[in-house]
Amino acid sequence: MEMKTIVITKGKENAIERKHPWIFSGAINRIISDTGEAPEEGELVEVVNYENKFLALGYFSDSTIAIRIISFEEQKIGQNFWNQKIKSAFNVRTSLGLTDNENTNIYRLMHAEGDGISGLVIDFYNGTAVIQAHSLGVYQAIEQISKALQKVYGEKLVAVYSKSAESLAKQTDKVVENGYLYQNGEPSKLGLENGNQFNLDWIDGQKTGFFLDQRENRALIAKYSKGKKVLNTFCYSGGFSIYALKAGAKEVHSVDSSQKAIDLTDANVKLNNCKKHTSFTSDTLDYLKENSTDYDVIILDPPAYAKNKKAKHNAIQGYKRLNLMALKQIKPGGILFTFSCSQVVNRKLFYDTITAAAIESGRNIRVLEHLSQPADHPVNIYHPEGEYLKGLVLFVE
Repeated sequence: MEMKTIVITKGKENAIERKHPWIFSGAINRIISDTGEAPEEGELVEVVNYENKFLALGYFSDSTIAIRIISFEEQKIGQNFWNQKIKSAFNVRTSLGLTDNENTNIYRLMHAEGDGISGLVIDFYNGTAVIQAHSLGVYQAIEQISKALQKVYGEKLVAVYSKSAESLAKQTDKVVENGYLYQNGEPSKLGLENGNQFNLDWIDGQKTGFFLDQRENRALIAKYSKGKKVLNTFCYSGGFSIYALKAGAKEVHSVDSSQKAIDLTDANVKLNNCKKHTSFTSDTLDYLKENSTDYDVIILDPPAYAKNKKAKHNAIQGYKRLNLMALKQIKPGGILFTFSCSQVVNRKLFYDTITAAAIESGRNIRVLEHLSQPADHPVNIYHPEGEYLKGLVLFVE
C-alpha cells in the first residue's frame, strides 16, 4: 500500500518550510489515498504543498496537532532512520560531556522536538535507557528504537525499559507492554548527578523516574546555601535538598504533599549521609501559612499548573498566590528560587506574574539569575514551544 499523502492548503505551508515540527488540522486541504480512506491514528504520511512538492514525513493524528513531523527529507523510515536519530542525539550528549562522565551518569538522551522526534523522550539512567512514547507513531516504532539504543551504546547499555502512556496500546494491534524490551544484566537503581547519589525508580516513579531537567539549577542552589536555613517545597525526591545539604546548609526542610515523595527524599538524604534535615508531608501553601518566617532560602518548584491553554488563567493565579506567600515569608536578605514548568506559560508571562506578586508583597526585590532547562533538554530553534522550564533567582530585602 502506498503512503497516504496530505496536501496542505496554499499559504499554510510556510511554517513547514521553516521546519516547525507540528502541522495543525486547519492547514490540511485534502488527503490523497489509493484506498480513499483517511490515515489511521499514528500512520506515517507524506506531506506536500498545493503544487505537490514534498514537504515532510510525519505521524498522523485525529487531533488539533494533526501531523507530528519526523523528517523534512524524503527517506525510508526504518531501522537505519532510528539508528541515525539515536546516534545524533548521543553525539550531542557526548559533546556536553555526559556520555562518559564519572560524576554524572544520568541524563536525557532524546528530548522530543528538541532532538527531531516529537513524542519521544529517552532518559539514560546509569546503564538503563527509559523510553516514553507520547504519540502512537513513535509507540509503534519502539522496538526499532530499542535496537537503535543497543547499537549506539553497545556494552554500556544494561537495559531498555518502556514506560509509555497506557492509552497508546488501546489504539493499535501492535501492543508493546511496558517493561524491559532488552536486558543484559541487572539494572542499577542508583544514579550519580554531579557527584550526588540518587535512588532511581523508572517503574513506579513520576515521569521516567527522576526530574533530570533541574540538574544545573540544583547545582546552582549550592552557591546560595552555605550556612543558610533552606526550605525546599514540592521536593519530590529531594534533589535541591541534597545539593543544599552537601554545600553546607545550616538546616534544610523538605515539603511535599505526597508521603511517597517524602519517603524518597528521606531515602536520598540517608544515601548521601546528610544530616540537619527534616521532611514534612504537607501542602506547600498550608505549610507556608503555618510556619515561621525564618528561612534564608526558599525553593518553589511546583508541578505544571497549566497543561493546556484553557488552564492558563487559573495557573497564573496559582503561581502568583504561591510566590506572594513565599515573598512575604522569607527573611530579609533571603533568596527565592521560583520555577514554572508549564509550557503554555511562556517566559514573559511567568516573569510578569512574579512581578505582580512582588508588587503586592511590598518588598524590594532584585533578579539575580534567569534559569532554564539544561542542554540535554535542547530547544529546537524552529520550535520555541520546547522551552518549557522557566526560573528566577530573586534577592528579597
